[in-house]
Amino acid sequence: MRQWILSSLLIMGCAGILAPAQSRPTDRTIFADEFSGRELDRSKWNVIITGETVNDEQQAYVDSEETIAIVHDAQGSDGGALAIRARYKPQFTTPEGAKFDFISGRLDTRSKFDFTYGTASARVKLTAGAGLWPAFWTLGNGNWPDTGEMDIMENVGDPAWINFALHGPKYSGGSALAKRKYFTAPEGITGWHVYTMRWTTDALVFLVDDREEYRVTRAAVEQRGRWAFDNPKFLIVNQGIGGDYPRAVNGVTAPYKGLPQSTVDVIKEGNAVLLVDWIRVTKS
Repeated sequence: MRQWILSSLLIMGCAGILAPAQSRPTDRTIFADEFSGRELDRSKWNVIITGETVNDEQQAYVDSEETIAIVHDAQGSDGGALAIRARYKPQFTTPEGAKFDFISGRLDTRSKFDFTYGTASARVKLTAGAGLWPAFWTLGNGNWPDTGEMDIMENVGDPAWINFALHGPKYSGGSALAKRKYFTAPEGITGWHVYTMRWTTDALVFLVDDREEYRVTRAAVEQRGRWAFDNPKFLIVNQGIGGDYPRAVNGVTAPYKGLPQSTVDVIKEGNAVLLVDWIRVTKS
């Protein structure tokens, strides 16, 4: 997802080779959450509460059923889904005394699950609305960007595309290796899609619905800086609201940075929701 702004104008890196992905029936599952229970499995997930904020995002992350819930009425899901819903809460005050007009949810598996190499996938359905900033991504433990970041799915509310990105030393923020995946109208991001990253010792391959969209090799990364993808990474799923990257894409500065009134209205109506049917990590 990023620790600093990822410029919307960057669509760079090595060109992906579009081809059907090979199935790997012998892979073993090392992490899975089908989100089919009555509530979030906290043996697998940490719920993040906002402390320091980055990217001038306009939400506070809270631990609340208002923002994070397991739902069983999401059309198209299989037995339940994680729902991360943005809410309008004028002048919400964090424990540190910071004030926000929006709250949302962020989960991670830090200290509960991490992995080095393998395949990470999530079946996801997004809400269109300029300035909504959902993501499924990974980070390593340590200082950013040296620890490496892989963005498997990132969106800023544009219904037509999602973004993949890699951040590391000398290729972070606006210099990240990144590429957009454009969808065919009319469904776009608002349909169910499986977002996947295949991670090996010498390449990272990003797929949508089992189709390869972007491939970055170790050699290509090392033309820019150190390969930061030999260390364990933990999973993150969140829905940010507004901030630097959405503003860079949509140019909106009011009523909130990167967040137009039309999307504020979607949030007020309770319709700004990130749905996750399942998340799985497998390894050969």
